Amino acid sequence: MATATQPRKADAKPKPVREIRLGKVKAAVWENQTENGIRHNVTFSRIYKDGNEWKSSGSFGRDELPLLCKVADMAHSWIFEHGQDAESGNGT
Repeated sequence: MATATQPRKADAKPKPVREIRLGKVKAAVWENQTENGIRHNVTFSRIYKDGNEWKSSGSFGRDELPLLCKVADMAHSWIFEHGQDAESGNGT
């Protein structure tokens, strides 16, 4: 579930307001405050293990493309639902 954006310390890394993951494919939804209200952007990544270390890549293979499509659709749905809540004043 999404949580309200908390004030950040100067040295704190920003965190996405929502992460969606299917298998190795992940979408991170970012919230940006603009003059016209809140806008969302999405970044996609593929996680993999290199030895004992987890890494991520923005490159996707043939078998990961269907998951990328599903994760993108889920991110779109989440943004649409929360965007309507924000616009109508019924935020969660």
